[in-house]
Amino acid sequence: MQSLPLPTKYFLYIRKSTDEEDRQVLSLEAQLTELKEYAIKENLEIIETFVEKKTAKIPGREIFNSMLNKIENGLPHPIGILAWAPDRLSRNSIDGGKMIYLLDMNKLSDLKFPTFAFENNPSGKFFLSIGLSNAKYYVDNLSENVRRGNRAKLRRGEWPGQKPFGYVYDHRLRNIVPDPKKAKIVKQVYEEFATGRYTFKSISARLAALGGGEVKSNGAIEHFLTAKLYIGIITDTAMPATPSPKSKIIAGSIIVEKFFMVASTSLL
Repeated sequence: MQSLPLPTKYFLYIRKSTDEEDRQVLSLEAQLTELKEYAIKENLEIIETFVEKKTAKIPGREIFNSMLNKIENGLPHPIGILAWAPDRLSRNSIDGGKMIYLLDMNKLSDLKFPTFAFENNPSGKFFLSIGLSNAKYYVDNLSENVRRGNRAKLRRGEWPGQKPFGYVYDHRLRNIVPDPKKAKIVKQVYEEFATGRYTFKSISARLAALGGGEVKSNGAIEHFLTAKLYIGIITDTAMPATPSPKSKIIAGSIIVEKFFMVASTSLL
């Protein structure tokens, strides 16, 4: 007598990052609630839930990779993945290709989405690859639009990103300006570092003690000590490196150039 095939069981995967492309996506709690209700409706057995707070633009998500490793290593029953939409699983070609490969090798039996119809057959995998490619195109296009917008802000003399330490955003000017209290801390740290008595580690601790947040890594403190913004220059790295009116724009300075040059020179 032929035995009945084992029923497919499911990993539930939810993901949301703080990146721009995920602003309109359901919260983790909302995704979890919706997917559990969908699982009950579709009579899907969930055996493990994976929750991730990381972008899918690039490979390297620890929790996602852990889930795929379990699938790749084999399970005693057919396994599928339940997620809100294909873009929750991947926004890059490597992770998307790996999932399709696991489907091809019959290690991954099924994918379920409340927002996207999928069947594990050639047509289903074809349309899944299109859905994953659309997710990658969306984030690539968004990144290019953000870079274009940042370049436009820089040309107008506006700071395009999050305000650096020492500055506050002035909504009237639509730009950053020196913060009276924090700018004094930046100035003091530069002046003290210029004396030559401090290492990266000790000046980082000094900055933190003065109210500059947590102790920074060597790389972060080096970036802090070489930020030309503090002498009033905004440099657009997307533009030519040679000085020109387009590549350098004057902003509100905090320290005098003498201390900046001394601090920068001591790093060489």
